[in-house]
Amino acid sequence: MLGFILKIVLTAGLVYGLSMVLPGVALGGFGSAIILVLVLGVLNAVVKPILKILGFPITVLTLGLFLLVINVIIVKLADFLMTSFDVHGFLNALIFSLALSVVNALVDLVVD
Repeated sequence: MLGFILKIVLTAGLVYGLSMVLPGVALGGFGSAIILVLVLGVLNAVVKPILKILGFPITVLTLGLFLLVINVIIVKLADFLMTSFDVHGFLNALIFSLALSVVNALVDLVVD
């Protein structure tokens, strides 16, 4: 349980840092970053598998590049659901999702 909370707090801190560094991403504060991490976790658990199943033919045709578009859709859904989180445009959402993947990999290395 402590590892789970540590992962959330570390990821939220790094997401808040990403929002400060990336120009097209705005986040309300550290509390909003924690809520964003939880919202993204729920969206990744519920919506992403559905999008992967529906987009499987396109994913095969694009040799897996459509998975990046699915990640952007998840980030834009989080943007739609949260008023304190704002991502301007497709490219900024793509850069944010790629950076978030790297951040999650680093957090998993540190915590696990």
